[in-house]
Amino acid sequence: MTETVLLTGISGYIGLHCAQQLLDAGYTVRGSVRSEIKEKEVLETLKAASVNTKKLSIIELDLTSDIGWDNAAKNCDYIMHVASPFELANPKNEAEMIIPAVEGTLRVFQAAKNMGVNRVVLTSSIVAMIGSMKNGTFGPENWTDISAKNINTYARSKTLAEKAAWDFAKSNNIELVVINPGGVFGPPLGKNISGQSMSSLDQMLRGKLPMVPKIAFPMVDVRDVANIHVQALSNSGATGKRIIASTAQPNGFDTAAQILKDAGYKGPSTRIAPNFIFHLMAIFDREAKGMLGLLKTNLSADNSETCILFNWTPIPFKKSVLDTAEAVKALQ
Repeated sequence: MTETVLLTGISGYIGLHCAQQLLDAGYTVRGSVRSEIKEKEVLETLKAASVNTKKLSIIELDLTSDIGWDNAAKNCDYIMHVASPFELANPKNEAEMIIPAVEGTLRVFQAAKNMGVNRVVLTSSIVAMIGSMKNGTFGPENWTDISAKNINTYARSKTLAEKAAWDFAKSNNIELVVINPGGVFGPPLGKNISGQSMSSLDQMLRGKLPMVPKIAFPMVDVRDVANIHVQALSNSGATGKRIIASTAQPNGFDTAAQILKDAGYKGPSTRIAPNFIFHLMAIFDREAKGMLGLLKTNLSADNSETCILFNWTPIPFKKSVLDTAEAVKALQ
C-alpha cells in the first residue's frame, strides 16, 4: 500500500526538491501552499522537471490559522514539516517571524496527534545549534542560546520552533526526526531564485557584490537535504535525533566566489568586506543587522552520525556552487 506524506511548504526551495524525491520514490504526497497561485506554480514546476504528479494533491494551509490542519493530516502516514518563514534580515517586529514558526509547528504536531500520525520529520537549521559560536566544531548536542548578543530573529525562530517540537513530541509519544541543514546551495527546481543563497549567487554572477562577508560555516546541497528528509521517514535509527545535514568543513562566500571565478565567471569578487562596514550598515539596513552575529564565524560540523545513519556522502560544495550558477544563469 502506498504511504501518504503531508508535506508543508511544498512551493519552497527545499519543499519542491522534497516533493520531487517523494513522488519519485512512490509516495502519495499532499502538499500545502498558502494560495492558489502557488498551487499552479508547484504543478508547473514539477511537470517541467519530468516528475509524475498523479499521486500529488495540493491544499491551502496557513501557519497562523487553525483552519484545515486536521483534514490535511487525515489518513497520512507521515508529516514532513518544511514550511517556516525564512529571511536573514531582522523584521521590524520579531513576532512576524517567530509566531508563524512556533505556532505553525505546534499546529502540525496537534494535527499529527489528532489524526494519529506517528512520525514527523521537521526541517530546522544549524542556526538552532551554533548560537554565538565563532570557531570549533558543533554537533547535535549543541543548542543556540536565544538570549545571546546578535542572535538574529531567524535563528531565534528556528530554535524556539524546534524546542516546541521536541517538547510536544515527547509529551505525546510522537516519533520526531529533526533535520538541521547548513547553508543550502544547489540548483532550484523552479524559476524562483529569491532565496538567500540563490539571490546572493545571482548578485555575484551579475557583479553586484563588490565584497563578500568573512563568514564560513558548513554548507549542503539542496538535493542532499531532500534525500535525507525522505530517508528520515522510514529510518528507524533516526528516531528522536537531530540530524546535521551539511558538509563537515566550513565554506564561505569567498570560497564560492573563487570557485565561480576559476570556472570562468567574470562577475564574482573574492574581496573580503571589513566587518566595520556591516556594523555601519546595520544602523539602517535590517539584512546587515541580521548578519552581525555571523561575522568572523568559521565553524565545522560533526556530521559523522548523519553519514553513517543514511550511508551519505555529501555532494561536494564545488559541484553545488557550479550547478547552482548554471541554473541561475539560465534564469537571468
